[in-house]
Amino acid sequence: MKNIDDFETLAEFLEYFKDEESCREHFTAIRFRNGEFCPHCGHKKIYSFASGKRYRCASCKEDFTIKTGTVFGESKLPLKKWFIAIYLLSTTSKGISSIQLAKHVGVTQKTGWFMDHRLRAAMQDNDGQLFGTVEADETFVGGKEKNKHACKRKHEGRGHTGKTIVFGVASREGKAKAKIVQSVDRPTLHKAVRQIVEQGSQIFTDEHSGYVGMPEFDHDVVNHKTGEFSRGAVHTANIDSFWALFKRGYHGVYHWMSRKHMQRYVDEFAFRWNARSDSIENIFTQVIYKVAESEQLSYKELIA
Repeated sequence: MKNIDDFETLAEFLEYFKDEESCREHFTAIRFRNGEFCPHCGHKKIYSFASGKRYRCASCKEDFTIKTGTVFGESKLPLKKWFIAIYLLSTTSKGISSIQLAKHVGVTQKTGWFMDHRLRAAMQDNDGQLFGTVEADETFVGGKEKNKHACKRKHEGRGHTGKTIVFGVASREGKAKAKIVQSVDRPTLHKAVRQIVEQGSQIFTDEHSGYVGMPEFDHDVVNHKTGEFSRGAVHTANIDSFWALFKRGYHGVYHWMSRKHMQRYVDEFAFRWNARSDSIENIFTQVIYKVAESEQLSYKELIA
């Protein structure tokens, strides 16, 4: 039987996680790696039911499962289906639609959509700022106004009219972060840069004036309008590559992303980009750790 440290294919993955018990044991070991605790009150003494599937807190007396308080929530879906969904969403370079996920996992499209967004919520990166040499840029996501139904069209406009603006930063060391912003004006972009990039870093951008005036950074520019795309080490090729992958996923897999949920899609692509050099086992393990440390996300919250 394959060890978890060396599975490289879906077949080997399924051989290792062959049943619900093996999945539960794996998730329990990760969630309780620093000791058992109650997700309701944090108390360290808990009792296990004879079945091994439920627990009771010695303090607050609340019952719970190993999934309680995570994005898995009190889902009735077997952990094995969740594990397969994690594998598919985290290891496909451009993502997987809820329709395809539902077919592979064996659930309805509605459930597949819910699983997708719960896992995306766990993929968000809260590991602090980027430092060193970084590239910053923004992109616009959404269809052209002229192609929309008249009742949804704001006005014909040009550029980013009616589109969602995503600001992103890519480190030369390989990591990317991105977030939704409301504008590409100078105050908005300055605030976004300062949230994501540590002071003293070297930043490369295009000629957009919104990046001008940040003395705490070593800022250099390539002028795309004049056909300049690199000048020695000064270029934005890495963040451009991240946007290219994101757009291929948008157009080829998802086709449309609502403004309401787009940050989770952005987090999904950033996670896969940051883990692109890792083994399949490491990528899967990263998501499992994030799920174990995540908070519950209800269906009502998603559709509110």
